[in-house]
Amino acid sequence: MYPNSEQSRKTELISLFYDDLLTIERLALLSVETYCISVSQFLDWCSRENKKIESINLSDLMHYIVLRKTEGLDERTSAKDISALRSFGSFLVRQHMWNENIVLLLERPKARRSLPRVLDIAQVEKILDAIDVSKPLGLRDRALFELIYSCGLRISEVSGILLQNVHLNERLLWVTGKGNKERVVPFGDQAHYYLKQWIGEVRPLVLGSRIVPWLFVNYKGNQFSRKGIWKRFQELEAVSGVTAKVHTLRHSFATHLLSGGADLRSVQELLGHADLATTQIYTHIEESRLKQYHAEYFPKRESGGQE
Repeated sequence: MYPNSEQSRKTELISLFYDDLLTIERLALLSVETYCISVSQFLDWCSRENKKIESINLSDLMHYIVLRKTEGLDERTSAKDISALRSFGSFLVRQHMWNENIVLLLERPKARRSLPRVLDIAQVEKILDAIDVSKPLGLRDRALFELIYSCGLRISEVSGILLQNVHLNERLLWVTGKGNKERVVPFGDQAHYYLKQWIGEVRPLVLGSRIVPWLFVNYKGNQFSRKGIWKRFQELEAVSGVTAKVHTLRHSFATHLLSGGADLRSVQELLGHADLATTQIYTHIEESRLKQYHAEYFPKRESGGQE
């Protein structure tokens, strides 16, 4: 446990760091929260080891990272911790608590990227068809998950969509993604059909006389939160029998586009990826599937014959 003075100092440091990430480094809110959690854990370790933040050296940092790995952290989480500490080091330099950012001397491990799980079209339809659209909030759910799949949205993106961001006639959606980067994404017939019902008929009944900016709201008329969307999807998992996550719909959107002949750059723009390398993982999924189909369906030849 911290003495009161140390606890107060930690709280102040994290608060200042939080503001710094938002205003100076201009990170997305989710990244800011993740970085603050990582740095908070590091400060807890400093307190247990009786180390002052001003006197931390490279050996201390290496010892901490190794300790975290012994606790079972994978390479991806370790890389995330180092990224957070790098930002924290830059913050400490700006605060004149460090002369230089020594965390930059730590090498980030290259995390092996596992292929994301992808649903086939029949599985996507099975999940969507499990929604009871005879109920008002069922129509909301169908519009919401149709939109996620039709546009390849992140759960945070769909939660934050404003009513004014939806252009029904043009079938276009204005999306604010990571780092407050904006993009325009078209949506398909099914999403249009259910969105039209939700916006024109059901949403006004849920809200009554209240004016709420968000496209999707809960039964109380408040913004439909990420947690609420995630919980609703878990219920659909149980009903449909299809194991997936909300983000799996985004992965499936990208993979189905590439399977249909879309070029990689277009898919990158639709997903809002800053780096094309992030989008290229979906081409590996296609390669993996091709190998699977080849092994399953290509006739196996007997060995021993002469060429």
